[in-house]
Amino acid sequence: METSPSLAGPFALGTFSSGTGSAFPGLVMDDRVLDLSTYASSTRTLLERWDSALPLLHEVAAARSGEWLPPAELRVHAPVEPRQIFQSGANYRTHVIDLAVAHEPADGRPAGQVRAEVGAMMDRRAAEDQPYVFIGLPSSVTGPYDDVVIPAWCAKPDWELELAAVIGRAAFRVSPGDALGHVAAYTVANDITARELVFRRDMPEIGTDWLRAKNAPTFTPLGPYLVPSVFVADPGDLQVTLRLNGEVMQDESTKDMIFDVARLVSYVSQTVELLPGDLVLTGSPAGNGLHWGRLLRAGDVMEGTITGLGTQRNRCRDER
Repeated sequence: METSPSLAGPFALGTFSSGTGSAFPGLVMDDRVLDLSTYASSTRTLLERWDSALPLLHEVAAARSGEWLPPAELRVHAPVEPRQIFQSGANYRTHVIDLAVAHEPADGRPAGQVRAEVGAMMDRRAAEDQPYVFIGLPSSVTGPYDDVVIPAWCAKPDWELELAAVIGRAAFRVSPGDALGHVAAYTVANDITARELVFRRDMPEIGTDWLRAKNAPTFTPLGPYLVPSVFVADPGDLQVTLRLNGEVMQDESTKDMIFDVARLVSYVSQTVELLPGDLVLTGSPAGNGLHWGRLLRAGDVMEGTITGLGTQRNRCRDER
């Protein structure tokens, strides 16, 4: 279990269980966990009344009373059960350019030409303020230390570590200027992708197939914790780092995002109402497996860290 000194701010929230007991919300502080069941049944319940819950959490943390549990006795679950997940595609400039080159255009264009053309496309998207967002399934979420199960049908599983914004106050048709006021916390997400299924080769006119490519069970490791947004000085200046078996594969700042958190939250809210506990994933930086020519396989261990948000570790296993 990740210790709190690496976390931004004095405390964070998580979801835990002990033995065969039910999961409970917990306050994480000084490498100890306080059961918050007295105050709420889940972290999502706290998020639903975030304006009053946050001052309460400050009071509880300052009091330091109650029974604080040692981490070794607890299982760490995904920190929240979202009702909706919104995933941002093609939101890191370098990542998108690398992917375009790795997919090797059938028309034989040289890599330099592809990079220039995709770079121009990214600049145009930024100028036109048109993020690309699709829907993920909550059933794909798994815990920060749980196994990632590679389905028998998945030939090219890949990692995509991402910053996830967690909604507190419901948001509908909010402006970018007001959007961050609806973000209660941030956490770490890994958007595992079956690369061979992203594009429908049987129906190229239809385009992408995000259902099969990204939504298998365990394909969204989440957490370890929810770090309140008040403790994150600038979500646009965090380092996103993924190690595969100890080797750094992704190591990029959120400064490389085309659309920042505020613009993404605002964009999604123009169509749907964002609810407490919902996730807005902000896209993945460069350094995915397709870029390295080295995709996930059974036995691999992914370790994903974002500045101030803790570290998740997931071992891959074959469902067979």
